[in-house]
Amino acid sequence: MKKSILLFAFLGILVIIACSNIKADDVSKTIEKTTEKITPPTKKLTEDFKKYWYAGTAEISSYQLEQARYGEIRKGTAVLIYVTEDFLPEAQVKADRQNANNIPVLKLNSTKKFNTGIYPYSIMQSTFYPVANNQHAIKVSSSMQEWCGHVYAQLNNKKQFEVLSHSYFQGEADQQFTLDKAILENELWAKIRINPNDLPQGNLKIIPSFEYSRLRHTKIKAYTAKASLEKKGSTNIYSINYPKLNRNISITFDNTFPYEIESWTETFKSGFGPNAKELTTKATKIKSIKSAYWGKNSNKDEVLREELGL
Repeated sequence: MKKSILLFAFLGILVIIACSNIKADDVSKTIEKTTEKITPPTKKLTEDFKKYWYAGTAEISSYQLEQARYGEIRKGTAVLIYVTEDFLPEAQVKADRQNANNIPVLKLNSTKKFNTGIYPYSIMQSTFYPVANNQHAIKVSSSMQEWCGHVYAQLNNKKQFEVLSHSYFQGEADQQFTLDKAILENELWAKIRINPNDLPQGNLKIIPSFEYSRLRHTKIKAYTAKASLEKKGSTNIYSINYPKLNRNISITFDNTFPYEIESWTETFKSGFGPNAKELTTKATKIKSIKSAYWGKNSNKDEVLREELGL
């Protein structure tokens, strides 16, 4: 019976091809695109994971920020917002309702706010990483605003990585291109929270964070890097070194579930021309809370910002 159904389906496609201007190659590509699916989880989620991440709340962590920019250190704040949600695989956006075809993801919204002299910077990156923890992030987006203008970049995980980038800078402007798939630095922050033992180590090819690429105006692509995981007391330190970029990043997190991120540093050359110098950005945790923040939008809820030191 199954063979008959498959045969009729195949004959139907042949009839469509014969009776229209559709090329066989186009039909083949369409079938490939629609049948591409996210690989199912290779292992079940732990009870601890489900209890913590599926409690109807997000984890919000605030950090005291020392941000290197234009050859100087700027004081500011950073916030990491982790939350699980359902994701639509084809539209690659948050799902409005539950469906068996949705992809469960751990989303990270990472924000930074700091001033450079008279004018402020606001940076946000969003990463949608499958809790299955066995493939790349499905989507990464990044936006940056300051008084000179704003920039935006987005990566969608399809047959290849599809990248869209907009900038007010000459030479960057409007770009659309594809990349071969490689490790995304943005996704590693989600992998830490799911299972740090699965973090990639050794000599690797990694696409740096979109924040770094836009701040330093470097090409968005994979660079040679070396990653390592080191245990230090009650914490782990995950480090990445990019030799060609003269950049190092280290993320310190608890070595027990839920692997909360305590701090991070990022060393690179800051500034341009004669003012450029190697500086280290630092972020140190202020406070973590669990909250359904999307419903905390009245004036009385501003007390939660005070609790977070924001």
